[in-house]
Amino acid sequence: MSRPLVITDCDEVLLYMVSHFRDWLAEEEGVTFDMARHDFVAAMRRSQTGEAVPQEEIWALLNRFFDDQMHRQTPVSGAIQAIGTLREDADVVVLTNLMDHRQQSRTRQLLEHGLDLRVYTNQGPKGPALKAILDEYAPSRAVFIDDLPQHHDSVAGIAPEVARLHLCAEPLIAPHIVCAHKAGHAHARIDDWDQALPWLLQTLHHEKEEQA
Repeated sequence: MSRPLVITDCDEVLLYMVSHFRDWLAEEEGVTFDMARHDFVAAMRRSQTGEAVPQEEIWALLNRFFDDQMHRQTPVSGAIQAIGTLREDADVVVLTNLMDHRQQSRTRQLLEHGLDLRVYTNQGPKGPALKAILDEYAPSRAVFIDDLPQHHDSVAGIAPEVARLHLCAEPLIAPHIVCAHKAGHAHARIDDWDQALPWLLQTLHHEKEEQA
C-alpha cells in the first residue's frame, strides 16, 4: 500500500531565507530591506539614498544570494524535528522555486542540516509540478506546505484533493503575506511547526485512526 506524501517548500518553511538575505544586502550590497512597506519589491532601497532598487536588479540580487550565500540559511525552529516525525510514516519531498541548475546545491544544503530529502525544482506556479509528483508517487493521501498564497491557489485548481497548509515561519514577512486560508485556497494557516505538526499528522493519518 502506498504511503502518505508531504510536498513542502523550503524557504521560510524549512530554512529561513529573507532574514539572511536582508543581512547580506545590508552588509555587502548597500541595500536596506524593510518589509514595513508591505511589498517585497518596494522593501528594497539604496541605503544611502533611499532610492528604490529596480526590479531587474532585485532578481539579480536574489540570484547572487542563491548562487553564493545559501550557506547563511539556518533551519526554521522545529522544522528538522517535525520532518523527522513526518517521515516515520510518510514520504517527504521538497518542491522549491529555484532554477533547475540549483537542484543539487539545494539538496546538499538540506543534507547539511540533516534533511536527506528528494528535491524538485520549479519555476512559476507549483500546481503542475505537484501534479507530476503525485503521478509519480501515487500516495494514499498528500499534503502541500508553502509560504506563498499563489502556490496554494495553483495547487487547489489542479489537485484539490491535496490538503494544503499555508506556513510562513519568517516573522519579517508573515504579517504581510495574504492568508491563503482566508482566501479559500488552503485548508489551514499555521506559521509555527509546533502547532503545524499535530495538524499535519492528523490530516495524513486520520483514516488510519478511524479504522483502528
